[in-house]
Parts: sequence; structure tokens; C-alpha cells
Amino acid sequence: MSMPWQTRLFAAVLGRLSSPQEEVDDDAMVRTRARRTRQLTMRGAQIIFGRPATDVDVRELEVALGDGFVSTVLVHTPRGATVTPRPVVLNLHGGGWCQGEPRQSAWAASHVASRSGAVVVSPSYRLAPEHRYPAASDDAVAGLEWLLAHAAELGADAGRVAVMGDSAGGNLAAVCALHARDRGVELRGQVLIYPAVEIYERYPSEDANAHAPVLTSRSMRTFSRTYLGDAYGVEDWQASPIRAASHTGLCPALILTAGHDPLRDHGEKYREVLEAAGVKVQVVDYPEAIHGFISLPGVVPAAQDALDEIVAFLGVVL
Repeated sequence: MSMPWQTRLFAAVLGRLSSPQEEVDDDAMVRTRARRTRQLTMRGAQIIFGRPATDVDVRELEVALGDGFVSTVLVHTPRGATVTPRPVVLNLHGGGWCQGEPRQSAWAASHVASRSGAVVVSPSYRLAPEHRYPAASDDAVAGLEWLLAHAAELGADAGRVAVMGDSAGGNLAAVCALHARDRGVELRGQVLIYPAVEIYERYPSEDANAHAPVLTSRSMRTFSRTYLGDAYGVEDWQASPIRAASHTGLCPALILTAGHDPLRDHGEKYREVLEAAGVKVQVVDYPEAIHGFISLPGVVPAAQDALDEIVAFLGVVL
């Protein structure tokens, strides 16, 4: 299905400005990361990235997560809620384990908080190439552990926790759900937005969308190699959550996919695995959308529909 005109225009501009990801070395990856961070604060950025909800308070915390890493954590708390403690959502940003930061999720995180009444907690995690696998996975799990231990301080209920993430963040959210299951912690739900659940295998959607906007097949492979480094070849579920020995007992899942996305089939494949394990799972595909659309509400209309689905799902599970 064709993309909306706003998305086509954005894709055309992005194509002119972007360097082929497959050609960058580690230093160039870091420079690209810095440039994308600056884009979040450029004049007019909210036209693309969306305006955060105005009825949500945002606090920035510095949290030690181990290995000497101090995470910057954005806490989105809705105002005026009458029921406390509130449910809480751990939100993990995307960026191929090499780029991104919590601020890029501000639109989705704040509006989820506003509409669901949940506290939404968005931590940073260590990025490759400076910090390779399993640093991001370890930090995501440590962030969940911190949240469970400090929920009361956030006005949240440690018994009503969901995880959410997009792209690489969807990978990390799935890892957190598996970790919680193995530790005997009952999460209420997992929201996986165009998640990368398999590092190596090439699904048909990758070929069909090899040159798609935002994420190409080659950039997928570059991100994976950069993240794994010398660990490339590892079959650990912390890299590819679809490879876990068992998915039985996982919390309910909402998986969102995009039609113009090389990762689209990852969501479908994970649905098959979860359903086979008896896990309640719903997949919603947006055939006109591109990868990254939840962070691009100004140019991808499907972002608003996806927000509606997320809020509805959280309303049921939390």
C-alpha cells in the first residue's frame, strides 16, 4: 500500500540528507548519533516528532544501573489522577542499539501517560560501538529491576507494570519480559512496536523493503554487527528473544508493525511463537506506515492510531 503524502515527502527529504548506513565506521556512527540528537531540538522539530502532552509532568533522574553506568531517566507522570499508586510502564527507545535517547519517545511516552493514567518511565541505556552486547540488554533489565524496587517513590504500583519499546527498544522490552518471567515477576503486558526479535535470520519483509525509508536492510545489518561486535554469532535470547528456549508464561503482548518496514515480519514471527506457547497476543499492522512511525506523528498519520491501540491495550492489562 502506498504511503500518505506527508510520509512520502519526509522520505524524499530524508533520502537526500542521509548517508548510506552500510558505509559508516564506528566514529561516523557516533557522529550520526549526535546529529540525530540535535534534530530533536531544532526549530520546528515538533512538526515532525509531535508535541508532548501538556497535562503530564516530566522529571529527569540520574540512576546508577551498574557497571558504572548512570542512566538518564525521564519520568512522565499524569496530573490530576485520582487513583494512586498508578500503574507504570517501562519504555525503551529505539535506534539500533547504537543511537537514540529517551527524548525521542517524548510524544508517545507523554501521551500514553496522559491517556492511560500510568507513569511512563523512559531510561537511557549504553549504546554501541562504545558499549557492545550485552550492555544494552543488561541496562534494560537493570532498568526494570530499578523500577520494580523504586516504584513507590514514583507513585507507582510495582504489581501493575508493563514494558514497551520500539525497534531495538522492542527487542529490549521483549528481553525484559523474558527476564521477568524467569525471575518470577508477573508483568501485566508488553507493547512491542516494530520489534527486532531476531538478529540473523532474513525474513521476506526485509527483501520486500530492502530500501525503505528510515531503515534499510543494509542498515539493519550494520546496526546488528555494530551492537554485537566480537559476539556476532551468539544465539542467546538476550540478543534474539525469539530464540528463547520457551516463551510459555509470558505476559500478554501487543505487537505493532509497519507495511514499509524490513522488520515487519519480525512481529508476525514473534506472534506465531508466542501463540504456540499459549501467550495472549495481538498484532496490528499499519500497511501505509514506515519504520520509526511512533516517533514521527507529524509525518505518519498511523502514529495516532497506534497510540489509540497502545492506550486501549494498557487499559485492559493494567
